[in-house]
Amino acid sequence: MYESKNPQLTPELYAYVLEHNPLDPVQHELVDVTHQRFGDVAGLQTAQEQGPLLAFLVRLTGARQIVEVGTFTGFSTLSMAQALPEDGRLIACDVSEEWTDVGREAWRKAGVADRVDLRIAPAIETLRALPQGPWIDMVFLDADKGSYVDYWEELVPRTNPGGLLAVDNTLFHGDVSDPGTTGGGAAIRAFNDHVRADDRVETVLLTVADGLTLARRR
Repeated sequence: MYESKNPQLTPELYAYVLEHNPLDPVQHELVDVTHQRFGDVAGLQTAQEQGPLLAFLVRLTGARQIVEVGTFTGFSTLSMAQALPEDGRLIACDVSEEWTDVGREAWRKAGVADRVDLRIAPAIETLRALPQGPWIDMVFLDADKGSYVDYWEELVPRTNPGGLLAVDNTLFHGDVSDPGTTGGGAAIRAFNDHVRADDRVETVLLTVADGLTLARRR
């Protein structure tokens, strides 16, 4: 094994990254409000640099039908919805009215509320009720880690050939490299192995934020 080429992500370097992945005013406000109102759990928010990346992926793939599992205060939702065409739709799955109410306000301010179909219920129930057969163009999975495999098995058959599945936190703070890890780390290790063995997709695991897996449906 050779030495990693990744530089140490110092605060100065991270600030530089954010400077070159700029957010718009509504996105900035949503990030700030999330940290002000939900400081203890604000880390659940998708990393700031992932917002522009998700929007880029929506445009790159030409996605029109997106399913998001895990919305929190809606930063990732906002980023993807802004990149959708006017007739595009994003089904957002979450269990919290309190958190997603913050997102609703941001979506309204950005003029994309009509593109977001928010469904408040256990995500596995929402996914199982979705139409069968391939119709989803893009997936973003960022929810409870212990259910990732279950979500994956509902989403992959519903994803169009050539469609994209993006999965967050697949390095889980670095814990995935420890065979003895427990909790979320163990769940993500199992998920990563499950994905690697899945011949329905081709995948790449990236060191973006806390780890981002991109999978293309064959």
